[in-house]
Amino acid sequence: MLNPDLTHARPVLTATSVLATALGDIAGLAQTKADVWRLLTERYVVDLDAVAALLPRDLPEPVWLSPRG
Repeated sequence: MLNPDLTHARPVLTATSVLATALGDIAGLAQTKADVWRLLTERYVVDLDAVAALLPRDLPEPVWLSPRG
């Protein structure tokens, strides 16, 4: 978890449209999904549930059963 610097105020993103714009800007800088989360929480105060709702979900690959012989 980020250790917040209480002397440096971070902008609070509450509106979904503003949050989506910030995510679009950060996605261009990040190489992985983890980088998106890290950059977003370092730069802004956000509702993490709202961010998770905007980001595409990582669906697991289906596990196929081996055919019975």
